[in-house]
Amino acid sequence: MSDDTCCNGASCSATGPVAASVAPGKAQRQASLSLRIQGMDCAEEVSTLKRALAPLVDEDALGFDVLRARMDVYSPVSLADVQARVAATGMRAQPWDDEGDVPESWWSRRGRSLLTTVSGLAVTLGFGYHVFTEGLQAAIGSEGMGLASPVPLPSRAAYAAAMLAGLWLVAPKAWYAARTLRPDMNLLMTVAVAGAVGIGEWFEAATVSFLFAVSLLLESWSVSRARRAVEALLRLAPDTVRVVRDGQEIEVPAQDVAPGQRFIVRPGERFGLDGEIEEGQTEVDQAPVTGESVPVSKAPGDSVFAGTINGSGALTVKSTAAAQDTTLARITRMVGEASQQRSRREQWVERFARVYTPVVFVVALLVFIGPPLLVGASWSDWAYRALVLLVIGCPCALVISTPVSVVAALASSARHGVLVKGGRFLEIPAILGAIAMDKTGTVTVGRPQVVDVLPQPPHTREEVLARAAAVDSRSEHPLARAIVSRAQDEGVTIPTASQVRAIPGRGAEGRVGGKLWWVGSHRWLEERGQETAEVHEQITSMGETGRAVVVVGTENHVCGLLALADTLRPDAAQAISALKAAGIGRVVMLTGDNHATARVVGREAGFDEIYAELLPEDKVARVRALESTTPTAMLGDGVNDAPALAAASLGIAMGAAGTDVAIETADVALMSDDLGKLAWLVGHSKRTIRIIRQNTTLALGVKAVFVVLTAVGMASMWGAIAADMGASLVVTFNALRLLHDRL
Repeated sequence: MSDDTCCNGASCSATGPVAASVAPGKAQRQASLSLRIQGMDCAEEVSTLKRALAPLVDEDALGFDVLRARMDVYSPVSLADVQARVAATGMRAQPWDDEGDVPESWWSRRGRSLLTTVSGLAVTLGFGYHVFTEGLQAAIGSEGMGLASPVPLPSRAAYAAAMLAGLWLVAPKAWYAARTLRPDMNLLMTVAVAGAVGIGEWFEAATVSFLFAVSLLLESWSVSRARRAVEALLRLAPDTVRVVRDGQEIEVPAQDVAPGQRFIVRPGERFGLDGEIEEGQTEVDQAPVTGESVPVSKAPGDSVFAGTINGSGALTVKSTAAAQDTTLARITRMVGEASQQRSRREQWVERFARVYTPVVFVVALLVFIGPPLLVGASWSDWAYRALVLLVIGCPCALVISTPVSVVAALASSARHGVLVKGGRFLEIPAILGAIAMDKTGTVTVGRPQVVDVLPQPPHTREEVLARAAAVDSRSEHPLARAIVSRAQDEGVTIPTASQVRAIPGRGAEGRVGGKLWWVGSHRWLEERGQETAEVHEQITSMGETGRAVVVVGTENHVCGLLALADTLRPDAAQAISALKAAGIGRVVMLTGDNHATARVVGREAGFDEIYAELLPEDKVARVRALESTTPTAMLGDGVNDAPALAAASLGIAMGAAGTDVAIETADVALMSDDLGKLAWLVGHSKRTIRIIRQNTTLALGVKAVFVVLTAVGMASMWGAIAADMGASLVVTFNALRLLHDRL
């Protein structure tokens, strides 16, 4: 009854070679060192750390989580050596606590804000004293460009304090960049400030220092904002759970509860751990994990997840995972790890900034020496213009424009129950031209249901269903369970059957009310010689619609026919329609089921193309054929469809909540069985790319405008850095819109 019955061998298992190739990564290895890196807020600092640690470890042996300011080292190395090399870059490394986060010092949390505040106050005091003693024109420079009028000593002292505070965290990084001949924005700004002091522009030098400090503070804040959005997921699970010990309920830390222990969840409380319900019935709000908007009914034997909310029932739950291994904890970890997977646009920005900054230095040098040497222009005038060019050349807004957008988009996806493994996978849905889907358990509910009962005179519908359920009541066969379930749903009284025995490959028989009844296949009917022309025609007609037929009879004749089918998910047709509306040109079904069943389900759901009776290798071939014409996503269960998931541009696992293999295998995991999340993901991806383009255009556009203004002598240093800071502010808030559905 499953598409995957042809894929039970080891070669198709998600734990086999294919799955191993799909889900490699540092996350599966044990780090020899895990460190908190104070001062690591963006991709440029990650690149600096990679270069600094290159003599000690290979780049592949390093893992970075900017969201949590964490660095993992996956090869044996001395902690002291690593800390020394990190310190040389102007950053600090502290050991990461395996039990959780490292407590941050007051300085690491507030130091940057304090220094920025001191810098701003010092600029204000210096400027105020200068204006008070000599007037506004003298304070800003008599010509606005070139040498300013003499600055009073108290103002110089205040401006110097502003520069010292503003560049306190920048100067060590600038010095490292200069020593390694790898110019970055820290060196660029430090040179600009030093140059401004050299030509007497104390006010501008202090203002640039302060505004640059504000810009870096803003960058740090934006990363922290996204970090808090992700950590809020983990905080959904309570720190303690109520366990039963020696007949008493006691509260203990969730991390102290081992798998297999029982805990109590009262009405309205959050689940502290993943588990399986042993006693009680309720409805659970699973939105924090699966994104489902409607509470889900739960009964004994059903799974529950940490962070979800219990309804009105009191429950006894058996823990199935340790606190650090719950589905919610894995989601949080993977969102953090996903920030390491650079999108193409992030990689482009990183490469661009790497070339861009040295070019800015060269151009500024040419601006400084070119006009004075060639046409005898004023050295001081063009020195100032060169410094303005250095300031506007700072790639701060450009560098943060893409990473913040990606991190915010990843966090938002996780909140909606869509786990995206990295920025590069976040971009793909926007360019998809086709989506291929498995049938059973993906488009359909994944289990057979009785869809029709055809009694043969003189028997009634209720009699046929009751007798069939009586014979099948002790069977674990999926068709038998479906028959019993249908009888129970319709309120049919199921009599007791005796002398029940199963006939392998045919069905089962037993005595009900003293009479022998049998329930089985068309083949068994033929073997018993009880088939009539009318019954044969009915069975053939039902089979052509893709339904499985179960015959119910006595020793003498056929009493009725039951039609069973794996029914379509209620939201399947609407979800496929939404995908087409979102711009997906081809929605294709790939199934191992027979052609008749596939046609019925495919047409009802609205698929453009239907391919049936496929082996796993056939599904791979179909996906590759689609890939040859357009980027394609494959949606499956993440286990038996692993080969096809790996062959597609984007592998998407369906209903992955609580399934380790599904979460590890696919590029994207839909935590619930909601097909509607596919269209949401496509729209979210397009929105993310649109915001990234907006941010990149704004960041580069501001620089282009100031380059022109500098060339014609209409730009100032403080105006340039203020514009860049303003651009940083705009791109940050624009990116953080992705944390919300529509802003």
